[in-house]
Amino acid sequence: MHGPVTAGWLLVALCAAAGGYCLLRMRSSVDEQRGSAGGEALMGFGMAAMAVPGAVLAPPRWMWLAYAVVFGGAALHTLVSARGRPHRPHRLRHHLHHLLGTLAMVYMAVAMAATSSGTAGASGAHSGMSGTMTGMSVAGGIPLLTGALLIYYAGYVLGAGARLLPGPATAGPTGGGGAALAWGDRPELGLACRLTMGLAMLAMLLTL
Repeated sequence: MHGPVTAGWLLVALCAAAGGYCLLRMRSSVDEQRGSAGGEALMGFGMAAMAVPGAVLAPPRWMWLAYAVVFGGAALHTLVSARGRPHRPHRLRHHLHHLLGTLAMVYMAVAMAATSSGTAGASGAHSGMSGTMTGMSVAGGIPLLTGALLIYYAGYVLGAGARLLPGPATAGPTGGGGAALAWGDRPELGLACRLTMGLAMLAMLLTL
């Protein structure tokens, strides 16, 4: 029983750390780092809250609905901001990835709200990774949609991990040669945070 609880708290810690670093990126002098940091911080802290082990906290149904509203609003904001300005292809891909992430959070919150009323009495008896997302029934969610999201995030995690592998030395992303970058400006740390949240999303989707 300690394994799932430990895994849940590890997931909470990783997501909270990623969210905290995204807050630091909001003060970056690099526009590309600063532009999406707020939305990613919300994702990180939201996933940390949803990953609290079920043995510690069993949120009521209205809380899952509140999660759905918050991330639905974040999805709408991402969509509006993406349409309101031209983007280079990689920035557009990033906006689409963030939009999919917020919609996935809405999907998981709605699935948990739909099952929480029927599983409230049994949530304390859940074991395995189902304890990571409080009160989740293994029958929650739409299998085809869950499977498609799992495939997407598995591919994203593999791609992000490959981009973090050491490669040939190149000039810094800001064109400053070998000048040291501030912690909030380092693109590899931003990518590492997105990789962490991708792994967390995979773990959460597996509980549906």
